[in-house]
Amino acid sequence: MMSSDVRKRKADSEHQAEQGNKRVKGKRQWNMPRRDAAEARGIQPGDVGIWATCSMKKEGKSVAELRDLFQEYAARLYGVSQTTGKADDDDSEGDGADIEAAIKKELDDMRKPAGDPLFTSVKLDTQCLLFFKTKDPIDPVSFVQKICQDAADGVEQRRCRFVKRLTPITGIGKATERGLDEVAKSVLAPHFHGPGNSGKKFAIRTSIRNNKEFTRDNVIKTVAAAVGPGHKVDLSGYDLLILVEIYKNIIGMSVVGPEFEKLKRFNLAELHDAAGEENAPKLG
Repeated sequence: MMSSDVRKRKADSEHQAEQGNKRVKGKRQWNMPRRDAAEARGIQPGDVGIWATCSMKKEGKSVAELRDLFQEYAARLYGVSQTTGKADDDDSEGDGADIEAAIKKELDDMRKPAGDPLFTSVKLDTQCLLFFKTKDPIDPVSFVQKICQDAADGVEQRRCRFVKRLTPITGIGKATERGLDEVAKSVLAPHFHGPGNSGKKFAIRTSIRNNKEFTRDNVIKTVAAAVGPGHKVDLSGYDLLILVEIYKNIIGMSVVGPEFEKLKRFNLAELHDAAGEENAPKLG
């Protein structure tokens, strides 16, 4: 026969176990915050943006540096901010500014949900490769060209230590024959079709990564067919260069001008190095 003390200890033990199970079942599960709130999970048809290459194992630092650089140029060229996408207001209130009101405004702004960012990095599983989705009013081609032109001219800008080439993309579709044809027709039409667009000399530059369905030759044939008649291929003296980027299951395309070669094919690292050498003091 069980003694009263033994029964009491057993009851206490069962009660504690029951309470522990309740706590475990009712315990709130906390999720780790996302490392980067402005990070998308994939590239989708209809997106536009900017590809970038970088040094090995420097993807994270390159994303941070490029985001700062892009934000700087968005403010400079369009007067818009990274988080809201709206024109920046002049918050200066003169020497008699109300400090408490300014603090309250800042706190209120922090509590407001952030709008869709102008630049959203996409997490990729490929080394040395980055992609940023962009939103209006950013035009990837003119945006990248301005950044690279400033780098060539020695204009002071945020230095991206590990970033190499930038490639603007104005149209993205699925990496299928139909997707390639649709993207080509959409991206090329404003440059090659319609009044005033005849007689263009053009070239096509392709990059295919992690995709075995396409070859360089069949991509060029499809894109050239979308260019249409009345134009001539000229690999060295082109008026327009068609950039085609294929990555896994997506195809991106854009059209740039002859400044592409002058700006070292939009290689930011080479442009900075060249500008530094040009501005270095001459000896002798």
